[in-house]
Amino acid sequence: MLFLSSLNDLSMIDINDINNWMELYRKAIFEAFGGRVLFIGLQGSYARGEAKGSSDIDPVLILDRVTSQDLTLYREAASALPHSDLLCGFVSGRAEISGWVSGELFQFYYDTIPHYGSLDHLIKRPGVPEARDAVRSGACAIYHGCSHNMLHSRDVVMLKSLYKSAVFIVQALYFLEHGRYIHRHRELAGLASRDEQRIVTLSLSQDEITAESLDELSSLLLSWSSRLISKYPL
Repeated sequence: MLFLSSLNDLSMIDINDINNWMELYRKAIFEAFGGRVLFIGLQGSYARGEAKGSSDIDPVLILDRVTSQDLTLYREAASALPHSDLLCGFVSGRAEISGWVSGELFQFYYDTIPHYGSLDHLIKRPGVPEARDAVRSGACAIYHGCSHNMLHSRDVVMLKSLYKSAVFIVQALYFLEHGRYIHRHRELAGLASRDEQRIVTLSLSQDEITAESLDELSSLLLSWSSRLISKYPL
């Protein structure tokens, strides 16, 4: 199959050495797609140096174009990688990523560590307008998610997911207010204002998010997102 089939003891590769893993990923992707590869990067907790043993690996791949056949080929190539069960990446064509929603591109751009190529050749570097869009659209999504969960699902797992998503809004908000993107969430927790600090802390250590605290912690997110929607209108 791919070059990976000729390597021995792939399962012994330490996932904590993420650069080593990304090199295997890069080689597998180039064997599968060759000159069609425009960009390879890494997002998420491994890119931030905050991964745990069960954390997803979030590589980014941008090709010249992406078809359903390309996704099948990608899945086959990725399945040969060590720790492929942790793989949870993003794959896109050039046209799609260049036309993506600006607010989402803010997080995408600043959260991605390049391993091959540059995003600057594919999308415009996001600035204050994109950060504002990220805050507004993210706050709307959090507000809707909290409201629905409090009324209907009452799901602790959903609330934990909402807190994780809220951290990305805090990053965009800090960029808006201070002109600097804070990549590491633990660093952000020490710099953010009181409510945002609480949100980031709860995202990092979610033991406090329980069925008993669901209403209280949902209310915190609901009121916080409501204030942001009012502060950053269309």
